[in-house]
Amino acid sequence: MRSLILILTLLTGTLPALAHAADDYFRAQVAEPYLELHTGAGRGYPVFHVVDRGATVEVIKRRTDWFLVRTQKGKQGWVSRDAMAQTLTLAGLPTQFAEPDIGDFSRRRWEAGLIGGDFEGADVATAYGAYAFTPNLFVEGSVSQIFGDFSDSYMGLVSLVAQPFPEWRLSPYFTVGTGLIYTDPKSTLVDESDDDRTDQVGSTGAGVRLYLTRRFVLRAEYRRNTIFQDKDDNQEIDAWQAGIGFFF
Repeated sequence: MRSLILILTLLTGTLPALAHAADDYFRAQVAEPYLELHTGAGRGYPVFHVVDRGATVEVIKRRTDWFLVRTQKGKQGWVSRDAMAQTLTLAGLPTQFAEPDIGDFSRRRWEAGLIGGDFEGADVATAYGAYAFTPNLFVEGSVSQIFGDFSDSYMGLVSLVAQPFPEWRLSPYFTVGTGLIYTDPKSTLVDESDDDRTDQVGSTGAGVRLYLTRRFVLRAEYRRNTIFQDKDDNQEIDAWQAGIGFFF
């Protein structure tokens, strides 16, 4: 692995008055000559159906800037936010969207992002994803690549993250985790097996999340990593990282 690739999951949002009951969805009227329905939430998915002007669609749910809608004949497909912005309410008014705010930040279930910084003098890049059991407790998985002068390392961690004040715009958190680190020397100085290059890691740390706007957060953290080596000479590594995350 030469670089980290983060496939950011699709972000979800809300539309005001989407539903007053389980089967009472928000309805929008097509104002343009037609409305294109895609097979998935993205422009790369093909158009499989069009809805003519004057017809109505039900908005089932939203993922980032795409909406799952259902036609009067029961066909379901995805419509872009730009296309939905051209629709009208049944009262003839432009459809209005509710954008995510700090309340959605405190109630988020998923978060993913990219952070980077310093790993005891070496550059480090990390991709992470987290799931919230409660507003105060997350489980987080991360994969890091560490760029050293004489070797590159790859580290995977699973951590528990406690966030005592999820409703704060600047919200501190604390983390404890464990995982593995694999070291890949740039040149073979000694004869080592692959097992000798893989060690267990323990990690504790603290950081802050700053809610920026919509679904973006700025994250900065410090971690103390303990690498448990076979020769009973454990390494203590300080890591400082910061970056951008997305929540949904």
